[in-house]
Amino acid sequence: MTSSGEPLDLPDDARPALEGLTRDIAEVPAIEVVTACAVNLMSAAAVKLGLAEDGEKFKDLDEARTLIEALAGLVDGSRSHLSFHAAPVLDGLQTLQAAFREASAYPDAPGAGPGERYR
Repeated sequence: MTSSGEPLDLPDDARPALEGLTRDIAEVPAIEVVTACAVNLMSAAAVKLGLAEDGEKFKDLDEARTLIEALAGLVDGSRSHLSFHAAPVLDGLQTLQAAFREASAYPDAPGAGPGERYR
């Protein structure tokens, strides 16, 4: 469906794949989707912080800031639902925030770094 509620105009050969994907997603608990998104954001932020193998060539602190902000917002919005997933996700977020501060030539003021306003 589009944002206006109309069905998507898809090629006929794409419909079975989309229906299968929808069925698969319907079977996954919401917290698993949220956690998977958090892990993807953490992984991408780590790469943009230059923490991956050969990391310096991928380092982009502006991109890392955006990803860390998105992760912090996701964590803040879903904290009460994360249950046993909360501790590792929060640890990952805090580790990324510390790595961002360390990688910055001009670190943000305390509390003004990416996602720190959500604490």
